[in-house]
Amino acid sequence: MKLIINDEIKTLAVTTVSSLLTELEQPDKGIAIAVNQTIISRQNWDDFQLSENDQVTLFQAIAGG
Repeated sequence: MKLIINDEIKTLAVTTVSSLLTELEQPDKGIAIAVNQTIISRQNWDDFQLSENDQVTLFQAIAGG
């Protein structure tokens, strides 16, 4: 399936946010994910179904104060 990940078009065999993170070898901690400009909560990553041409944005958590 074709996805737009952080403004880069990629074709991947994934169906869920969790499978996307595994395919991209991203840690599942310290990261936030938005699909089509909507934040997807971590508890929904296993069930959230991605669709062709979804725009996915991966954010790294930044600590500070």
